[in-house]
Order: sequence, then structure tokens, then C-alpha cells
Amino acid sequence: MGYDYNTTRKKLALPEYGRHIHRLVDHIMAIEDREERNKATRSLINIMGNLNPHLRDVVDFKHKLWDHLAIISDFKLDIDSPYPIPTKAILTEKPRIVPYNQDRIRYKHYGKVIERMVIKATEMPEGAEKKFLTEALANIMKKQYLTWNREAVNDENILKDLSELSSGKISLSPSELRLSETRDILNKNIKKGKKIIITKKNKTLNQGQSPISNPNQKNI
Repeated sequence: MGYDYNTTRKKLALPEYGRHIHRLVDHIMAIEDREERNKATRSLINIMGNLNPHLRDVVDFKHKLWDHLAIISDFKLDIDSPYPIPTKAILTEKPRIVPYNQDRIRYKHYGKVIERMVIKATEMPEGAEKKFLTEALANIMKKQYLTWNREAVNDENILKDLSELSSGKISLSPSELRLSETRDILNKNIKKGKKIIITKKNKTLNQGQSPISNPNQKNI
């Protein structure tokens, strides 16, 4: 009498669905009547959805289930799918290479987005809107500077960096542009850090764990 081991069985295309689902797919593929085959397929899709409730929050949940069904059947199940049936070529297609950004960042602590926004500000006509954006950018730059360097920074340094990023098109003095006080920015960063720590502790306590002890440590 021979034994039925998994190693001798048919390889599962998607093991997370289990062998019974794969066998049901094989059974549906053997149904000759197309209407009966479609009816059985819709029932199987509901079962597959119940087996993976965590996928319900995923965008196009139903679409994903139908794609999984196609994969399990090795793309041989002939049914009336509500979605375009994928092909094996798409499944085995290599991902496209994402090119690395080769743009040089002049000041890494400010980031590329700030540089682009400064350039955008230089293209704006003179007026209240440009002044508002310039002031906002300068305050963000000061905040980011203090994030990486906790020492005090003079407003002159921030405005100097702003001038360099704008290629001299935005050149202002501290008397023309008022920035947030350094102590106010640092205090906000400290309060934000404490708030994050408190939130993490509360989350840990809600999960029934001690924020100090090791959850894997056994009580003696």
C-alpha cells in the first residue's frame, strides 16, 4: 500500500488557498456545460474570498480573486470572467527597471522638493501670493535645518540658503521676512516626539503588553 505524500502530489500554484481549492478548480475545468461552469466558478470565488478576509480592504478585491483563479487553473479555465483574463506572459513578465534619480541635491537637509518649490516661487509674479509662499518656504527650511542640527541657526543663514537655491532671484534680509523663533520650533519638535512615544505606549498597552517588559519573557 503506497502513501500519498505532498511531494508526490500536483504542485500548488497558490499554496495559500490550499489543495481543496485547487481540486475544485480542476473539477470546474472538467464541467462541459459552460453555464454550469460559470455558476460553479462564481461560487468558488465567494469561497476564496471567505478564505482571505484580510484582502477585503485591498483595492479591486474581486479582481484579485479572479486573477488568482486564473493562476490556479494555469490560465486554462474557460469562463465568462467579469474582468480581463490575464495571460501567463503577463505573470512571468519582468518588472520594468526604475531609473535612479541622478539630480544633485544642493542641500540634503532641505531635500529636492524644497529646491523645486523655491524655483517655482521665482517664477511667480510679485505680489502677496509670492510673499506668502516665500515666507512659508523659509520657515520650513528653518524647521528642517533644526531637525538635523539642534544648535541655534541665524535667520541670515536660512535666507542666504534661500538666495542660493533661487540663484539669487530671492534675496531678502531678516527685516523683510520674519521667521519663527528657534525655541518655538525646538519646543514643537520635543512635544511632537513625546506625543509619538505616548501613542506607541498606549498602543502597546491596548494590545495587552507591558511597554517595559519583554513580551516573550516568561513570568517566574
